Amino acid sequence: MTAAGDATPSYEQARDELAEVVRRLEAGGTSLEESLTLWERGEALAKICQRWLDDARARLDAARATAPPE
Repeated sequence: MTAAGDATPSYEQARDELAEVVRRLEAGGTSLEESLTLWERGEALAKICQRWLDDARARLDAARATAPPE
């Protein structure tokens, strides 16, 4: 994760790490155990990215709801 160890990475950090996980899985050459570990990490990173995107959407929806009509 991040240097803090237990802090949630930014969207960009999670996205970049997820891309690296996918690259490593697609390249092959890893043991079954390493592949499973990478897959699990990828799943966790995908969830982090989705939470960031969901939060961004909620913030935009809230801003639109409070914006004065045009």
